[in-house]
Amino acid sequence: MLKRIVQVCFLIMGGTLGIFLLPALFTFANVQELVWLNNSYTSAVLGAIIFYFLTLWAVDYVIDFVKWIEEALIKAPITDLIFGSVGLLLGLFVAFLVGYALNTIQVPVLNTVAPIIVTLLFGYLGFQVGFKKRDELLNLFSFAKNQGKRKSGDEENTQGREVPHKILDTSVIIDGRIADICQTRFIEGTVVIPQFVLEELQHIADSSDVLKRNRGRRGLDILNRIQKELPVNVEIYEGDFEEIHEVDSKLVKLAKLTDGIVVTNDFNLNKVCDLQGVAVLNINDLANAVKPVVLPGEEINVQVIKDGKEQNQGVAYLDDGTMIVVEEGRNYIGKRIDVLVTSVLQTSAGRMIFAKPKLLEKVL
Repeated sequence: MLKRIVQVCFLIMGGTLGIFLLPALFTFANVQELVWLNNSYTSAVLGAIIFYFLTLWAVDYVIDFVKWIEEALIKAPITDLIFGSVGLLLGLFVAFLVGYALNTIQVPVLNTVAPIIVTLLFGYLGFQVGFKKRDELLNLFSFAKNQGKRKSGDEENTQGREVPHKILDTSVIIDGRIADICQTRFIEGTVVIPQFVLEELQHIADSSDVLKRNRGRRGLDILNRIQKELPVNVEIYEGDFEEIHEVDSKLVKLAKLTDGIVVTNDFNLNKVCDLQGVAVLNINDLANAVKPVVLPGEEINVQVIKDGKEQNQGVAYLDDGTMIVVEEGRNYIGKRIDVLVTSVLQTSAGRMIFAKPKLLEKVL
């Protein structure tokens, strides 16, 4: 079927070119005295015959080219085709307006060459802008639609202020504590799970390393629990930023586009968000905030577990996992002793308590 269509197109093209070009060729060859050659019907038939013989050689190449274009269009995502086409149409429309303005200028070369160049340039630019900005446009449309459908009670606080979206990263999903936080309703608004985060989790879950595979599967189980069991509004962001390779960078880009908040427990991602002016919620900060307050001078009973990094240091832990560095505590490894807190260091990476044995304080 395709071969017949190509042949018909060649015949139509040959007949059209024959009507316009063959009379000039006959005049140049001094055969215009033959009346039957000057007939437009004759020229069309001769042009069609010439192009028919060309199809015997060129039709296979044309068919291969058409099939290559067809396969490329079929494999391309529908969003790429739609936004690329919309961008192309807008570019051509702008080119038409510019070309119309140029026609008012009475310069022969400018009137003939400039419209062609402007059409090609703006058509290309429109297609590229529509194709490469499709993720941002999709995000704009999808979030605007969801905001229109969302209940005011879920999206606005008592002052009527809109609650930003919470964008989950891979580490906080694998960590699992985000599910408990969502269950207690401390997370407001919509929880956004980007598609590229899901792909990273799936890649981790399919890893040959047993530890990584278990972490990935745990993350998928946590997502399933958040989506099906917990009282939060979950939204999957389908877009991707193909020009960006790192998942963390994609999260920052998405947060900027949607004015969302990144939820993580990754210390490095926390710092990157701070540097780029993106709001971030660190689960470790929340965990540190709800830990029991320990003040310098307070007495604690702990069990020294192991050596510290520095000489004569011992290491102990509170029930919540907070590490206590006990100066001169190496001799008490395996024993429970009373220590006095000397200082507390708290960062996004965790809390660290420095102390010294109470027995040494009494000796001094």
